[in-house]
Amino acid sequence: MASDERVLEELRAAILRGDFAPRQRLVEAELCEDLGASRFAVRAALQSLEADGLVERQRNRGARIREIGIDEAVEISEVRQVVEGLVARRAAERVRDDQAAELETIGAAMRVAVATGDVVTYGQLNGRLHATLRDIAHHGKANRIIERLHGQMVRHQFALSRVPGRPAVSLDQHLAIIDGVVSRDPARAEQAMREHIGSVIDVLRTFEGR
Repeated sequence: MASDERVLEELRAAILRGDFAPRQRLVEAELCEDLGASRFAVRAALQSLEADGLVERQRNRGARIREIGIDEAVEISEVRQVVEGLVARRAAERVRDDQAAELETIGAAMRVAVATGDVVTYGQLNGRLHATLRDIAHHGKANRIIERLHGQMVRHQFALSRVPGRPAVSLDQHLAIIDGVVSRDPARAEQAMREHIGSVIDVLRTFEGR
């Protein structure tokens, strides 16, 4: 039988990959079979995911994937704007030369992805950039908040990546963040991050009513 921790991580990863649709029911018996886990382990995982805002329980109907509406997505992004701004500031204060070089390498790869229209690779690099900034900042509380909020935004992030012209716009914003961090300019790095997520909020608001 799979360990409780592995069951939780595998189920979380599946949700973040988009393997389940919003409001899709999560049947314990099926999850036990798919994950090779006990019902106790699956229930414990669902409880943890409910606490993270990824799953919701319905009385007499079990658990399902929680759907995040636009209003809530905007609120989540407003929190991210503050916390990720802090992360960018801290990264600029702490960045080492080898880490700065890694950020510049990511930025160069993002340029190529946008130039070639490779949306999938660009999305992966986007995630890698933000994760690298969190690693550099090494701010435990902020990182945990961001990771939890990220999981709730997966569906909307996918939609954002498909907005025509969005990768080119966000590329310039990401390069500005990288430049602020590499230049060891905390104020500039934080401002660039806030402006980037502010533009995300603006795009999210255009989804209202769709």
